[in-house]
Amino acid sequence: MRGDRTRGGPTGGPNQATARPGAEHGPDGTPKAVWIVWALLGLNTLGSAGAKTIVTLPRSLIQMATMGSLVSAFALALALNLRLRVRTGAFLFLLTMLLVPSVISSLHLEVGFGALFRCGRLTIFISTLWLISRWWADSLLFVRTHIRMYFAVLVSVAAGLVISPGTAMPEYYGGRLVGALWPLTPPQIGQYSAVIIGLTVLLLLDGRTTGAGAAVIIVPSFVLLAMTHTRTATIGLLVGLAVAIGSLILTSAAARRFFSWAVLCATVAAVAFASALQTWFMRGQSKENFSNLTGRAKVWDALLTEPRTIPEKVFGTGLGDKSFGGLPIDNSWLAVYNEQGLLGIAVVAAILLALGGVALLRPPSLSRACAIFLITYVAMSSYTEAGLGDASPYLLHLALAAALLATPAEAAPLTTSLTTSLTTPLTTPAVPRRRIPRRDRNREVT
Repeated sequence: MRGDRTRGGPTGGPNQATARPGAEHGPDGTPKAVWIVWALLGLNTLGSAGAKTIVTLPRSLIQMATMGSLVSAFALALALNLRLRVRTGAFLFLLTMLLVPSVISSLHLEVGFGALFRCGRLTIFISTLWLISRWWADSLLFVRTHIRMYFAVLVSVAAGLVISPGTAMPEYYGGRLVGALWPLTPPQIGQYSAVIIGLTVLLLLDGRTTGAGAAVIIVPSFVLLAMTHTRTATIGLLVGLAVAIGSLILTSAAARRFFSWAVLCATVAAVAFASALQTWFMRGQSKENFSNLTGRAKVWDALLTEPRTIPEKVFGTGLGDKSFGGLPIDNSWLAVYNEQGLLGIAVVAAILLALGGVALLRPPSLSRACAIFLITYVAMSSYTEAGLGDASPYLLHLALAAALLATPAEAAPLTTSLTTSLTTPLTTPAVPRRRIPRRDRNREVT
């Protein structure tokens, strides 16, 4: 990873002369605690509602853990960046703009005081991303942390499956895999599996990991993905990988070989296992239930036909639990329209367009391919999953894409300060001057 090169040191961090004693840094100069901040943000987005667990965990306790992780992430990020140096960019600017309709609509308290609580959570989430943005560049260290973080979640899912198979694959979810130790739904597990599979495949193609190391991540994740029967995650994985690998075909022989073999294997599997694949894809549903997207279409129609005032259409009704009439919306665009109005939809669309446009302008690279995969996956999932308008794994995926697309500081102006650093230069290390003997100071060189 090429870190931010500034006069203060690598990645915009403090130079060796001014670094805090005991501060630990990674191989690229980024403090190791930054990865802890990222993991804490991931823990916060796991949520507190889901399947029944082996040991019943009070929802208040889970919420305390998730919110505690967010507050801890913000406090740690602030401790690492006391001078409030940040990297400016369209993604974080637009994400901050999303707070405008969120706060305006939530102040009406149409959905209760919980809306203000969610606004506060979103504000802290975005603020933490701002604080760690100074270390954003085209690095794969954030990618590795992302993979390890969600793989640890999948390990807990697998442990729950081993301890109590009946709890992990309950009948009320149609025998689909859920979290038995932490309340995770099948779509959540499918999402985490698909994302780390896609990122690991791209790392393998570029030689950033070994085949054995990739297999340790990909094989169990793929098994868990199959057990969740999550169609959205599966389609998002396939389409995202196709687009990401396609961006590498002209410059990577490994990508061309993988793409050719993948097309061949997919064709053979589609012919040989057509019946089994159809059964898995239908999940035992009738054609009518499948056509209305497991009842989602009915909720969407009711939401769109609901009478709304002009302010509600523009700003929404306030941040809620992504439901309408007691039923989940399961569509990011309609959830944003319901809670943050047309203004919220415009901001979310601008975020995706901005990231996609920057990705297209970047030269082919592994960082660009990983970002394209994440952007494509989130865009595909937004049709049947909610979360783009609130602190969620989807926003964290997009933040990772933005970090991968960040321009190195030597090619663009780096970070600015939120306070006085706009005019105050970074501290430069003192250059030792060679001492000249007094008797030689006035002599001319001939």
